[in-house]
Amino acid sequence: MDAEYDVIVVGAGPAGSMAAKAVAEGKHRVLVLDKKQEIGAPKRCAEGINIEGIKALGLEPDPRWAVNDIRGAICYSPSGKTVKTEFGVMKGYVLERKIFEKHLAAEAIRKGARYMVKTNARKVLKENGFVKGVKAEYMGEELELKSRIVIAADGVDSRIARDAGIDTRNVLEDYHSGIQYEMAGLNLEEEDKLHIYFGEKIAPKGYAWIFPKGDTVANVGVGIAGRLSGDGRRAIDYLNSFIESHPEIFQNASPIEINAGGIPVGSHIKDMVDNGFMAVGDAAHQVNPIHGGGISLAMEAGMIAGEVASEALDKGDVSRESLKEYQKRWEDKFDTKLKKLLKLRSFLEKVTDKEFELFAETLSGEDIIRLSESKYKFLIGILAKKAPHMAPIAKKFLSK
Repeated sequence: MDAEYDVIVVGAGPAGSMAAKAVAEGKHRVLVLDKKQEIGAPKRCAEGINIEGIKALGLEPDPRWAVNDIRGAICYSPSGKTVKTEFGVMKGYVLERKIFEKHLAAEAIRKGARYMVKTNARKVLKENGFVKGVKAEYMGEELELKSRIVIAADGVDSRIARDAGIDTRNVLEDYHSGIQYEMAGLNLEEEDKLHIYFGEKIAPKGYAWIFPKGDTVANVGVGIAGRLSGDGRRAIDYLNSFIESHPEIFQNASPIEINAGGIPVGSHIKDMVDNGFMAVGDAAHQVNPIHGGGISLAMEAGMIAGEVASEALDKGDVSRESLKEYQKRWEDKFDTKLKKLLKLRSFLEKVTDKEFELFAETLSGEDIIRLSESKYKFLIGILAKKAPHMAPIAKKFLSK
């Protein structure tokens, strides 16, 4: 394996592989390092993605990794009232990420990228204020790998971003704890819909989910604010309670996989770049603050970062100012919507179970879709009529 590259990408998830593919398409030498022995495993998400997120990247759904068509969602209030949404042309998929991520990596390799798995990038190399590569360990061997740009795509707890001097800290209220079982044997109606459950006893300041993968298999999980709730219960305690409280669904089901991790649900990090350095995906906290999903956002960030890296290499300028074009392009596309969704999350965290029941009685499926698209001014008018006590709170968070 060569020791010098134009770009080194740390992390072979969706963001890292999209970045590598874009760099390789720009005819530059790129190496991707991943500490895991298998790309795509373990997964750290519910594996949902919408059709827009796939097609915006030039991908066509493949049944090998787009394993279940999702045509809507059902939201459940704390008492079990339901609001159904139909996605129509905005449908999505539940993925098999272990296959999907290998597919993305194979695509990047076919374009010319090189990959090394079971390779742990521990520190960045720096010279004269520029990141110039990484120190890594591979099968007990210490490596010094040099490059003109390093792209951190190594997840929410990115060691490489921190070592490069990027502030990736989360305040506790912007960091949710998630845990999920992949389960088989569910007795679930409407396997073509996502099932989302709300309530303080179900998942405080978060939600529980069932994302069907078809043929009685689904991802079943919860995300809660912080590591522990106010009463000291962990995310896994809420997940087990949720499953036990729905025997009609889970009586004959068993887990076949378990995953857990932190979810950054605040805004993206302030500085995504430095001299010779870029951060993408969860490493840059590029996550939807409402539902915690980030596959599409991460992939688009990776693609943009790879394109900007190639342009910077062509110009011979990999300075912070040059690479900041990546952050500008990404923020131009996503920042306004994500800031609105962050305000909506701040408001929803103030909503009591009783008020969630009111939402279930008042809001339509179309209203839920509008909210997910950060179109929420109509909600203030509804609350003014149906729940006047909530209208001032909504105005405080949503009218700015």
